[in-house]
Amino acid sequence: MNTFNLPDLGEGLQDAEIVTWHVGAGDHVVADQPLVSVETDKAVVEIPSPQAGRIARCFGETGDIVTIGSPLVEFEAGVQADAGTVVGAIATAEKPKPAATKAAPAAKAGIKATPAVRALAKRLSVDLSHVAASGPDGAILVADVERAAAAIAAAGPLEPLRGVRRAMAINMERARAEVVPATVTEEADIQDWPAGSDVTLRLIRAIAAGCKAEPALNGWYLGRDKGRRLHTKIDLGIATDTEEGLFVPVLRDVGGRDAGDLRQGLERMKTDVRARRIPAEELRGQTITLSNFGMFGGRHAALVVLPPQVAILGAGRIAERAVAHEGKTVVRRVLPLSLTFDHRGVMGGEASRFLAAVVADLERSEPGTM
Repeated sequence: MNTFNLPDLGEGLQDAEIVTWHVGAGDHVVADQPLVSVETDKAVVEIPSPQAGRIARCFGETGDIVTIGSPLVEFEAGVQADAGTVVGAIATAEKPKPAATKAAPAAKAGIKATPAVRALAKRLSVDLSHVAASGPDGAILVADVERAAAAIAAAGPLEPLRGVRRAMAINMERARAEVVPATVTEEADIQDWPAGSDVTLRLIRAIAAGCKAEPALNGWYLGRDKGRRLHTKIDLGIATDTEEGLFVPVLRDVGGRDAGDLRQGLERMKTDVRARRIPAEELRGQTITLSNFGMFGGRHAALVVLPPQVAILGAGRIAERAVAHEGKTVVRRVLPLSLTFDHRGVMGGEASRFLAAVVADLERSEPGTM
């Protein structure tokens, strides 16, 4: 028997969720025929067969999480797999991991609780590390555990995160562990924009102007090497909210494209996101990110920088506000901006100069040339 394992899907991903099997035991397949669709890194990706042959066994069901390197399918003996068909395929087969079983959370070190309280927490499936203690010297009492159990029951059953939400949660944990964030805010007076101006397009072109003025923001910080890489092209990630979760597709080389080409790229991006068929390569390699959260609400935000990027620009809700203009206090349309950067790779002065250039471009009646 030849076993084909889930290949390396790039970007340091550790696992994927099975969405749909396209084959079953006993089916005959040809090389490069889709075997299974998996969801990871916010995209549904088809895994092709590395060889021709007959399927002896499929590992995993729809909804299962499969780790990189774990078995996907087993071929009947007689044909050797072409490991080069799928980039990153892992040759060494591993035994399928048994399904996880639900167990009561273990007691955490340093938690003050009597054996009786710990036993009650175990019986009620309450994690003591999440319980607010009301006893002397921070001790957890029986009433504290019962209160926590009642709150859990009122909140309903645990819903494991799947798909896009799960990928987002993993990325946020990684960002918190690695990035040293700092945020600066500003406002752009956009009263003089022509009617019908495309806000997203103006923001994209302003980011290009900011990166031209301060290239340090269009880079990656590599923590392991204690160094940075500055990019000549601006590959802009655009945070896109959906019911399933947050997608961040990439609009390539935004500094080298005209407005019409950028608009077409944005429309294609929206279509791909709605169809949940974003090519994996279009979700990777961002050099800086834009989050236009103001279309939903909010003025300023401390956003999350996803490494190895060093910056994300947020645009808040456009509103009329009293501002000083030409020596007078007048009401004008204002666009709030929030720039969060990784202070390991970007200095405060660099961030401020970038943001000043963004504001200057946005405050033109027409966008500057790129």
